[in-house]
Order: sequence, then C-alpha cells, then structure tokens
Amino acid sequence: MARTAAPPPPEDEIRDEPLARALGERYLSYALSTITARALPDVRDGLKPVHRRILFAMTRLGLNPAAPFKKSATVVGEVIGKYHPHGDQSIYDAMVRLAQDFAARYPIVDGQGNFGSIDGDNAAAYRYTESRLTAVATAMVEGLDEDACDFRPTYNQEGEEPVVLPAAFPNLLANGAAGIAVGMATSIPPHNAGELCDALVHLIRTPAARDDTLLNFIKGPDFPTGGVIVETREAMAEAYRTGRGGFRTRARWRKEDGTRGSYILVIDQIPYQVQKSKLIERVASLLQDKKLPLLEDIRDESAEDIRIVLEPKSRTVDPELLMEQLFRQTELESRFPLNLNVIDADGAPRVMSLKEALQAFLDHRRNVLQRRSRHRLEQIARRTEILEGYLVAFLNLDRVIRIIREEDEPKPKLMAAFKLTDVQAEAILNMRLRSLRRLEEMEIRGEHKKLKDEGAGLTKLLGSDDLQWQRISEEIGEIKSKFGQKTKLGARRTQFADAPALDEMPEEHFIEREPITVICSDKLWIRAMKGHVERGTELKFKEGDKGRFFIHAETTDKLIAFATNGRFYTLGGDKLPGGRGMGEPIRLLIDLENDADIVALFVHKPGRILLVASSSGHGFQVAEDEVVAMTRKGKGVMNVEAGHEAAVVTPAEGDSIAVSGENRKVVVFPLAEVPTLARGRGVTLQKYRDGRLVDARTFTLKEGLKDSNGRLWSDKELADWRGGRANAGRLAPKGFPKNNRFRPIGEF
Repeated sequence: MARTAAPPPPEDEIRDEPLARALGERYLSYALSTITARALPDVRDGLKPVHRRILFAMTRLGLNPAAPFKKSATVVGEVIGKYHPHGDQSIYDAMVRLAQDFAARYPIVDGQGNFGSIDGDNAAAYRYTESRLTAVATAMVEGLDEDACDFRPTYNQEGEEPVVLPAAFPNLLANGAAGIAVGMATSIPPHNAGELCDALVHLIRTPAARDDTLLNFIKGPDFPTGGVIVETREAMAEAYRTGRGGFRTRARWRKEDGTRGSYILVIDQIPYQVQKSKLIERVASLLQDKKLPLLEDIRDESAEDIRIVLEPKSRTVDPELLMEQLFRQTELESRFPLNLNVIDADGAPRVMSLKEALQAFLDHRRNVLQRRSRHRLEQIARRTEILEGYLVAFLNLDRVIRIIREEDEPKPKLMAAFKLTDVQAEAILNMRLRSLRRLEEMEIRGEHKKLKDEGAGLTKLLGSDDLQWQRISEEIGEIKSKFGQKTKLGARRTQFADAPALDEMPEEHFIEREPITVICSDKLWIRAMKGHVERGTELKFKEGDKGRFFIHAETTDKLIAFATNGRFYTLGGDKLPGGRGMGEPIRLLIDLENDADIVALFVHKPGRILLVASSSGHGFQVAEDEVVAMTRKGKGVMNVEAGHEAAVVTPAEGDSIAVSGENRKVVVFPLAEVPTLARGRGVTLQKYRDGRLVDARTFTLKEGLKDSNGRLWSDKELADWRGGRANAGRLAPKGFPKNNRFRPIGEF
C-alpha cells in the first residue's frame, strides 16, 4: 500500500524543537543532496547531474557532431533556464572540462575557441567560445527518445529531464571522475575504452570472472596526458579489487644526444592534472635554491605538443640519477588516487570494485535494450494496425469509396462494415487519393511483412537472455570499432614501466655541494658563511657574545650537536642560515631545552665511534651512525643523573683514554675497558669524592697525549697515571693546563 505524504505545515506555524535535532536533520538532508545530486557520478552513465543536464540540453538544441557550432552562452543559458538553476560560471566550467582533451580522455563536448590549456590558462568567456557534441556524446544519448530511461520533472516542474542517460559508451571508467561530497569523496582515473570493451565482452561470456582476470584486458589507467605508470601490478590488482588505492605516474622522457658527448633530456608527457607552467616554476625555484645539483637549466619549447628541455650540469651526469632527483622533488611524479565511490542503480552511494562497476554498466545496458525493444514493439504494433487497415481498404476499395461518399458519418460505418478499429478507420479516412495506386499497395504489403518479421525477432529477443547478451556484445563491439585502440582517439597513451632501483639514493645527491664555514657563538647563534674562512678572520657577533664553534664543512654535510641533556641533534649543512648578519638562534632549528647547552658541534662521519661522558664520571662508546636523528627533538643517547650534565663527546680513536676531573686528578687506562652501547648511562670512568669530570680524550699510547696547551706527554711521562677504569687517579703532572682540559674549548 502506498504511503501518503504528510501535508506541509502552515506557513505561520511555530513549533518547539531541540536545536540539535533540527540541525542534525537539516545537515543530513544537505549532505544527502550533496552526495547524490552534485559530487558523486552515477555508475551507469558515469555522469554527475550537471554534466548530464549539459548533454541533454545540447541534445535538445540539436548540437550533434554534424551540426554547426553554437555559442557556449546559448548552452549555458539553456541549462540554467530549464534544468540546472546554479551559477553560470560553474556550469560553464563543467562544460569546458568536458571539452578539454588534456582533462577528458574522451571529450564529450567539441569546443571551438579558447578552452584553456595544459599550462593552467582559463578558457575564454562563454560569449567568445562555441561548442557542439562529439561522437562519444552521441553514443551516450542514443535511444534517449525510445523510452530507454526514466524521466523526472525539472526543478520548475515545466519540463522533464532524464534520470540517467542510456550510455552505450562506458563513460564512468573511460573518462573517470573526481568529487568531494560531505563525508565521502570519489576519484576515478580514466581508462582506455577499447580495453574496457574487451573486459566487458569477457565478463558477458564469463560472469564468474575474477577481478584479477579482468586485468588481463584492462592494463591500468590511460590518462589523457600520457605519462608512465610505475605502480606494481600487485598494488594495482589490490586497488581494483577493493575500489581503493592509487597509481604512481611519472613524466615520459627521452635522451637526445648533442655534440662532443653532450646531451639533453626532453620531457614530452607529464602526469595527469599537473599544470605545465607550475611544474616548470617549481623546477626553476629548486634550481635557484640549489636543490638540484645535477641540473643546469630548464626551458619550455612546447608548441602544440609538450617539449620541456633539461640541461644537465655536465655530460658525465647520469640521466637516470638526474631524473630521479626531479621525480622525488617535483610533480614530474604524482600519485593519482583511486576511490571508486559511485551512486549505484538504487541511488545509494558505495565503493565498488572494478568488476562490480563493469557489471553495473552491463546491467544498465541490458535494461536499456529491453526498454528500447518494448518501445519498438509498441511502435510496430501501432504501425501494423494501420497497415492492416490500409490492406482492408485496398481489398474493398469500391465499397470503402461508396461509404465515404454517401454516408454523413463514414467512420462508424467503416468500422462496422469491415470490423476496423478506431485507429484504422481514422487512417483510411486520412489517406490521400494518390495512395490508392497499385504500387502503393505492394509497398504497404512489403512494409507490413517487414514489420511483422522485426516484431517476431524482438519478441524472441525479449524472451532469451542469451540473445540479449549477444546483442549487447555486438553493441560493445561497435563502440570498440569507433573508439578502440586502433583509432587515433583510442590508442593507449599511458605506458607502464618499473621504477629504477634508486630508493637508497643519498640525500646529498639532492643538494649542491659547496664549501661553507659554520660559526656558532657562545650564546648559540649559528650561521654558515660561503667558502672556507680562515681561522683568525675578524667576525662580527652580537654585543656581549663571542665565537665558540668554528667548523669547515660542505652543504652536503650533516652537523651533529651534542647537548648537556644527553641528546644528539642533527642539522643539514644546506639548511643553516646564511652568513649575512649574525645568523639565527640554534633553538629555532632544534628543540633544545632552555636550561641545556651545546657541548660540541661537529661534522658527521659515517662509521665513526664516539666516546661520550657525563660530569658524574660515567661514559661509554657509541656508533656515530646511531646518534643521527633528522628530527627537531633529536635523539636521546646518554642518561644523565640528576644534578649532572653531559660533558664530553670525542672520537674514540686509539687504544687509551685519559680522564681529568675538577680535583685536578688524571687517570689513564685502556679504551677497551669502555663498553659500546646504543643508549644508557655507561660505566664509571673516574671516581670522585668531591668534584666532577671535566674532560676525556682518547689517544694512542705510543704516540703520546697532547693537552690544550699543545704540549705532548709521552707514554713514559704518563706511566704514573696509568691505572684501571674507575680509579680516582693522581694529581695532574706539573705543566698540565689549569683548566684541566686536553684540548681547547670548542675543538672536536
């Protein structure tokens, strides 16, 4: 039993309602409207309402491929006035996208005039451009006037519009779609129509085919701008199986040899939806920032086709390495997501797999075939009824003429005399005299027989599933012949390849190698001056500040800072502030606590072993590779006791270690007694009753130990201070520096 809608409340009625419920109901209504009537395409014709209305309006205007172009303003006005009461610019933008051959894989609108460019240029205003439909659009609306789909009233109830188009062309997957609704989104890449047709025919023959089997026909997306897909087949299979995933696409490039061993790289295809002008601006910006050390220059030589020329720094540069740098830092490599979220035949949004989307299209085509066949049968029935009446008239021509001439009301007399229907009698009365010739009778008999045979064939078709699927296969074959791989429009543009095995490319390859001098002041203001500045050069510091660390390095180096909190921080040489001015506080580059200070700042050398020690007299060895951490928070390595702080970091080189404390005692013992840890407090290096560890240094015993004054202490002079680890040691020998250090402050 049908449910009757509740009558609308009076306009002046005021009702009390909780705000949360009122907002929830209204927001849900808005969300559903956005999902179903704006953002998500229908799985059957692959169109959103605005695109469907544009096609329908252009069809009603007679803008078929053979018709002359009409102003786009006419189309926009027709769509707004009759079907889609929204902004004119939004409708025109939707129509422009349907006409752009770099945006739509199979354009539905044939545009004349400026419809934008791949550089991101906007189309001219709709008063300047003209448009008409393409052959693809003709296939989309074929059968529209043959009851192939349902119609609904337009927004103003003055006309009708189709709920969905007949869509003989698999538009959803062929042209793709993208949209953002409320709480959900869709992103479907374009595919090759010929491959889709092959997969559809296979699915008709093998309804139980697996998603993976369909990939034998559908290789992957086929973008209008070409490019090279470097996604693995396993990842693509999983994406098509679940309806969610993505495809990594790269620009297509080639090497062109020049004179004397030189060469250039030419890019002739770029990833889908990447604007060429912004891409070149991005590369130029990286060049200016010296982030592309292998690239000398980039220029755009594009005309109708894309031609972006890259000049390497020298002829010895590896082209693969250069392109890999560009792929990693620019939009020459992009990832197009797959989210096959569509409106199904029941009007509900859901994510489909590749097979489900193809099957939904086939089900729609079968429904269209059945509706068109029934509509044609009705037309045949009406026509044969009239033809049979004509035949009666020819057989009884003299009597029919007499009744018409003598009777005041001939129609009922004819119906009674020859048992004619109202339609047949009316047709006989409207027959022209010249139709009474003998030749016309033969033509009527031939047409009657032809229609009878056609009707019998349609009846047989509607009664057989096999015949219906056979007819659908034939229709798909016709679509393939028009838009398949052998046609200019349908030839595959996007290719497939494996990404080069350069995943472990060092970060330094992305930085231009230049010498720098790193200067860090006593108050931890850091800067990097170009070139290697000689020590003793007069440098400016803020008032009350002075220099502490002075390091020769390169922009490709990593600098490591060891702080009193026991944490190591890593800085990129290319990311340090420039040498102009006083630099910047180091705390802007790393998350260094306010009560912490920097113990040492040095250039990272992979494979080296470090010795770390705290003021409590504890220490251990640690691999330098283990302390690198490219985060602002650094990496905690040494656990420092309360009331103490990390005091020493030095390369663990040689066979011995010397430790000095505030009590001016020194102890020397073998370096092998200090364990290597990844993190911890370490072992006791020197015991103190009162005081703290000041400095520690490793050395080779036979070569002697140099102190901060530059004096070299031989192994014989150190004999009295040699002992075991954790000893208190003895008072420093005469001449030992008063600051109890083995090296100047700031030296590593």
